[in-house]
Amino acid sequence: MKTSFIEPAILLNAFAMTLNIPLTAQYVYRRMWEETGNYTFASGSNVSECKQNRSDPIFAFREEVQKKTSLFNLQVEISGLIPGLVSTFMLLSSSDNHGRKLPMVLSSLGSLGTNVWLCVLSYFDLPLQLLIASTFVGALFGNYTTFWGACVAYIVDQCKEYKQKIIRIAVLDFLLGVVTGLTGLSSGYFIRDLGFMWSYFIIAVVLILNLTYISFFLSDPIKESSSQMVTMSCSENLKDLFYRTYMLFKNGSRKRRSLLCLLIFTVVIYFFVVIGISPVFTLYELGSPLCWDEVYIGYGTALGSTSFLVSFLGIWLFSHCLEDIHIAFIGILTTMLGMTLTAFTRTTLMMLLVRIPFFFTMMPFSVLRSMLSKVVHSTEQGELARRARTAVSQFQPVRSMPAASEPPTTPFLPGSPLKEKLSTLAEGALFGGPDLEGFSGLVSVRRKGVLESRALLTAKLRRFYTPSCTLATRPRWFMATECLDDLLQ
Repeated sequence: MKTSFIEPAILLNAFAMTLNIPLTAQYVYRRMWEETGNYTFASGSNVSECKQNRSDPIFAFREEVQKKTSLFNLQVEISGLIPGLVSTFMLLSSSDNHGRKLPMVLSSLGSLGTNVWLCVLSYFDLPLQLLIASTFVGALFGNYTTFWGACVAYIVDQCKEYKQKIIRIAVLDFLLGVVTGLTGLSSGYFIRDLGFMWSYFIIAVVLILNLTYISFFLSDPIKESSSQMVTMSCSENLKDLFYRTYMLFKNGSRKRRSLLCLLIFTVVIYFFVVIGISPVFTLYELGSPLCWDEVYIGYGTALGSTSFLVSFLGIWLFSHCLEDIHIAFIGILTTMLGMTLTAFTRTTLMMLLVRIPFFFTMMPFSVLRSMLSKVVHSTEQGELARRARTAVSQFQPVRSMPAASEPPTTPFLPGSPLKEKLSTLAEGALFGGPDLEGFSGLVSVRRKGVLESRALLTAKLRRFYTPSCTLATRPRWFMATECLDDLLQ
């Protein structure tokens, strides 16, 4: 029996992702520790050993391990850059015609393959450089951005009513905060009691369960509704994708294009900075003067995950008294404050307290995306979301999934445009739907002698980006123009 509840798949993926991040960071650090020198890695916090002067050999050894670990992490990220960028662009774009389940399944398969390889790598102590190759192959199937983009598109397809979107996305944000917090809290105990190999095995089992649910129990309404449509060839599909991207920036004034580029640039840069915090935090906590063990790192991860919930509550509270730009500034400034305080933190208590300024870290993502939604037309929201996700996918998004996955038209965000009724009226005018009479006023403008030409009406209708009218191999806005011409003859 098929179901339309995507939430179980999202939560299972969130568990696997949240457990994988600190697990891999600590595994790479320990392997680098063992390969760099003859010092034995002591599992457990030993603050007394951390408080060494710079002339002590162990102090220089720790810095050397941190440098090698940072360089290796950079190599891993670069290996998945290009394939992740291409796969995210192609899979999310093709999901409009081939269904949302395809990118979900492929990205889950890529994550499963990477975790199975990490399990084998940790069991046989294979060369750590093989992780770079596995990351490259896994990115060919998509990454976490691909999965979250398809999931949110699935939710938007399912929720046709305003209140339904509010409730479903709000509940999902709350559940994500709970799951990621509990997973981060328990990640240290997974490593301490089970070790790396069995922890990766548990992640693989969770991903298998997720794949089973998506493949056999989750329905795909997009694929079912588009089964009767004429499919486009591969070359025509690629041309259509790039053409829609071109039209996203071409339509509108120069001021609109500049503002759109500025907002996308801001989102990508802020995303890059926030994602860069995670590995830096882990390395800093493992090294001097903190020398945290896996349990303390789990506590820090869980405390950082509360930013999902606090940011959601902050948006809900501040939206009643502040503008969008002011809410974004609050999130950015508090994140800057947290980074500054972290640089001067030397004790465990201060390292835990310094997480408090990061509680509003996720607010700018949602607010900036809401501001983006006001710059473009309602029919360009999906295209904008897809390009934004493609732009940030190269940075391996890990801890910003609710922000990356919120659609630009999220109803509870301030200033989000909702023009679904107009789209329905346009569709009714073209295809004889139930709202044909409601749209007849727009078509009858010409007949009543009002000074609006057919070209102006055509320009208005292009905004609706309606489904194809006759030929599925031509751009949809162009086919809508032809349909309007037929109506006005």
